[in-house]
Amino acid sequence: MTKKLLIITTNYGGCGKAECNCIQNTGVYLEEFAVPFLVFEKSNIEMTIASPLGGLSPVDEGSMSCSNPEEWDKCIKILRNTRRLSEVNYKNYDGVYFPGGHGPMFDLAENKETAEVVEYFFNTGKLVSAVCHGPAGLISAKRDDGKSILAGKRVTCFTNKEEQIVKLTEQIPFLLESRLRELGAEFIEAKPWAEHVVADGHIITGQNQNSALLLAEKILEFFNR
Repeated sequence: MTKKLLIITTNYGGCGKAECNCIQNTGVYLEEFAVPFLVFEKSNIEMTIASPLGGLSPVDEGSMSCSNPEEWDKCIKILRNTRRLSEVNYKNYDGVYFPGGHGPMFDLAENKETAEVVEYFFNTGKLVSAVCHGPAGLISAKRDDGKSILAGKRVTCFTNKEEQIVKLTEQIPFLLESRLRELGAEFIEAKPWAEHVVADGHIITGQNQNSALLLAEKILEFFNR
């Protein structure tokens, strides 16, 4: 039976205010969407791309390069016309995946619809996955006892060290690694920019863009169990 995967992306590309210190020209980090998308497509995974507002999911300008594979171009087009999350029957899917980029830190982190979706997948034992800053989409989801779904779970994300290296610690609303630790997660990190994925049951997370392919492979392994 064909597996169905819901991919939730950000609508945030920057506030557009020159006087603001937040990150501008951000959004989805293209590699973290395109690499898994193409892996899933070749594996006949049925995908729906959704975002809180629908429509455009901006691509982080820092992830755009003339050296990117040509096959990524169609992924950019797909991100221009995402489904509105509220119009998707997420209970028909076998898992959810959040690509990163700094965008999710500004909208998915506190989005109630996103939290509701994640809670469903977590509580039903279905796949919950994210890479880099994608785990920001998981931090508002709670278990029935009120604790974070990440409490006691082994996870990873874009680390504080990596954030310091790219010099963006002052331009984001919070440090994602620190927030995951505050929620009670067992945070496991590798060296900056290392390919690193952590799987704890049905929660699979990757550290950075270099982990996107391995994360996609781990998701396929989960679906093929």
